[in-house]
Amino acid sequence: MNPEKDFSPLAPSVVRALNDKLYEKRKVAALEIEKLVREFVAQNNAAQIKHVIQILSQEFALSQHPHSRKGGLIGLAACSIALGKDSGLYLKELIEPVLTCFNDADSRLRYYACEALYNIVKVARGSVLPHFNVLFDGLSKLAADPDPNVKSGSELLDRLLKDIVTESNKFDLVGFIPLLRERIYSNNQYARQFIISWILVLESVPDINLLDYLPEILDGLFQILGDNSKEIRKMCEVALGEFLKEIKKNPSSVKFAEMANILVIHCQASDDLIQLTAMCWMREFIQLAGRVMLPYSSGILTAVLPCLSYDDRKKSIKEVANVCNQSLMKLVIPEDDETDEGKQSLSLPTEPKEESLSQQEVTSSSCLDVSSESNLSSASVFNVTSTDRIPVTLNLDGIVQVLDCHLHDTAIGMMTRIAVLKWLYHLYIKTPRKMFRHTDSLFPILLRTLSDESDEVILKDLEVLAEIASSPAGQTEGQGPYDGSDTRPGQSELHVPVKASQLSSSGTKGMECSPSTPTMNSYFYKFMINLLKRFSSERKLLETRGAFIIRQLCLLLNAENIFHSMADILLREEDLKFASTMVHTLNTILLTSSELFQLRNQLKDLKTPESRNLFCCLYRSWCHNPVTTVSLCFLTQNYKHAYDLIQKFGDLEVTVDFLTEVDKLVQLIECPIFTYLRLQLLDVKNNPYLIKALYGLLMLLPQSSAFQLLSRRLQCVPNPELLQTTDGAKTTLGFKRSTAPNVDYVELLQHFERVQNKHLEVRHQRAGRGEPLDRRGVF
Repeated sequence: MNPEKDFSPLAPSVVRALNDKLYEKRKVAALEIEKLVREFVAQNNAAQIKHVIQILSQEFALSQHPHSRKGGLIGLAACSIALGKDSGLYLKELIEPVLTCFNDADSRLRYYACEALYNIVKVARGSVLPHFNVLFDGLSKLAADPDPNVKSGSELLDRLLKDIVTESNKFDLVGFIPLLRERIYSNNQYARQFIISWILVLESVPDINLLDYLPEILDGLFQILGDNSKEIRKMCEVALGEFLKEIKKNPSSVKFAEMANILVIHCQASDDLIQLTAMCWMREFIQLAGRVMLPYSSGILTAVLPCLSYDDRKKSIKEVANVCNQSLMKLVIPEDDETDEGKQSLSLPTEPKEESLSQQEVTSSSCLDVSSESNLSSASVFNVTSTDRIPVTLNLDGIVQVLDCHLHDTAIGMMTRIAVLKWLYHLYIKTPRKMFRHTDSLFPILLRTLSDESDEVILKDLEVLAEIASSPAGQTEGQGPYDGSDTRPGQSELHVPVKASQLSSSGTKGMECSPSTPTMNSYFYKFMINLLKRFSSERKLLETRGAFIIRQLCLLLNAENIFHSMADILLREEDLKFASTMVHTLNTILLTSSELFQLRNQLKDLKTPESRNLFCCLYRSWCHNPVTTVSLCFLTQNYKHAYDLIQKFGDLEVTVDFLTEVDKLVQLIECPIFTYLRLQLLDVKNNPYLIKALYGLLMLLPQSSAFQLLSRRLQCVPNPELLQTTDGAKTTLGFKRSTAPNVDYVELLQHFERVQNKHLEVRHQRAGRGEPLDRRGVF
């Protein structure tokens, strides 16, 4: 400080006191300054007032000497006290040098600056609001000050400023939001606490509508929610809770679309509290905003689906995620399948924009994907009031991409896979035309999912595949049921005929458009081809789940179509061993499954052209396995033909597998399904070939338990002479059955011989190459 410099109107004694290291002397000087300024106020001498403030600011508060700075601060506070209500006219000049001292390295000086500003603000009250941002900025720095005295002083100033804001109706929220948005990303705990405390205060002021600016600060709030301090986390929870209450009260004024992607990101947070809170918000958003959330469906599903497989440690998150998933699914309606843009009836309030989520990386590119390809209609939960409107669109491509991605991810849990399949099924039901654009890309993974470990997953997968195979939307012109374009060369390839002339006598219409069965679409036959491919390449799947899959398909689709198509495909199968195994599996299902009761009854009598057509189709493929062919004849009551077949068995190689299958057939004859056959043994006269066929099986068997079982059954066949009564003709009439008309049994028998000769030739070729024949040892 230059002692010769002129500081008038400040007296030299005042100047010396302001520069003194003792606080008491500086305080005396401040009282003198207060007295002087009061005189200037009385004289209305604004020029001298400004000159005093300028001297205190430039020569003292901003001086290089610490004691001078302290003197300047107390002098400026004295000026403010002297000015009283007129201090508002000089606030900029009073506040700026004090705020500069907030950055001083000396903690005591920072404390004096805090004290000075407190006195200035206390006098000015509401007049400081135009300078609120600079005050807030300075306070936010002091909130993190390492010195407890400074922090304590800043808290007093903070409370004073909050009281002023609460009392006033002139707070400039629009001007404050950019600063709040910037400071909310501070990592310092005290700064975060300061920010949350201010948000809580602003939320509590009726005249301040912070909800309008929630999209600006929501991401920052969720980041603060992950703070290590329990107190800060609790404060942030309270603030978010208050916002959510306000959202529920006034959904029509909420900018749901602008916050959707923020929630999507935090629903994937590793912190449980953040994830649970974001998921709860997402639940409310979906339920309150309704179809406004549809453009963000792919991102929501990316966040929600993995949570469905959480264990009990995250039970709360899992339950809320499940509600989100169900609620979102309900938003998709049949009208979403329409392509007419004129039918849209709901709009979003604003164009969905990419959020700049400061400081947080977006983990999934699909989260921010808002497509506008498809159009939706329906009413929302609330009325959109904005004049700037765009159509609500279902981002179907994005949704399918997310679902497909989750199905390919082998690490995802069972419940997530089930939810994905439920979504696909729902979309095929509600938006079939648009979904069939994605069917070719989805089909391979849906087929692979049949190998899943969970029966429940397989059931849902089959529901989706069945819907694809039966939906009218899947019918494509120019693509016949025998389109084998999807087949790939390889050992497991199933060769499918291209020309109708190559088909069995059933023909295309017999399989696809039989009067007794519903018409399947173009994907049905493709499904059957690829399902058999899967069984061929993955024999374990056939052994463990084959019967389960086919039985469920018979419930979901038409059983006759399934058996008809599979039989026709297997007729052209080059892997004869697989064909034989597959026929045996289908035959076991046909004879034993309750799901096939109606089909068995249809085949039992062969009364209709359709049933005879089906029998001929099955027979031709069943010829891959001699014993199953006989069992089919028993089922259809073609006993003479069964006898003729058994006669041909003498020309076949009798293997261990062959005898095992005969053994199983004998066991089946004793089951309830063949009750009618056993009763027909009473009518010896009209069923001689049935008895001959059973004796033929008996002669094939070695002296085993099956031999004993069948032998005892045949011993029960009565002597025909003992059954002669006066009503003999009438009593036997019920058992008498003529051969089914329009069935060329001679040709069928010749076909059987040709197929079995092929099997014999293949077995000899394998033996010649030294390949293992399993249990097909020849006796």
